[in-house]
Amino acid sequence: MTDDKPTRRDLMKPVQLIGLAFIAAVFAGVVTLVSMGAFQARPAEEIQRAIVIGLIAAGVTFIVVLVSVALLLLAVDPSQVAKQVDRPLLVPQEDETPATDAERPDDAPEAPRS
Repeated sequence: MTDDKPTRRDLMKPVQLIGLAFIAAVFAGVVTLVSMGAFQARPAEEIQRAIVIGLIAAGVTFIVVLVSVALLLLAVDPSQVAKQVDRPLLVPQEDETPATDAERPDDAPEAPRS
């Protein structure tokens, strides 16, 4: 049995990354078009303006989602993905537990109270 470690490409394939950004961009564009009344009976200038602003909103959303997800992927260590965690993540480890009053020496400063 081989010890296969996932690569960044295995974590999220580029097609999935671009697909997620494209879906978010289409959603932002459609919401912009609907909110500006592009599908209502309006003059042609207003509909054209709504389409241009909808395309701008879609393009900005595509770029922002693509860059954000790509930067978040850089923070993931591929070797840590398959590692099993057997303890709660927000609970301090055993060696990091704070000292109680009985364990603290008498000359130690008292912890601030909130």
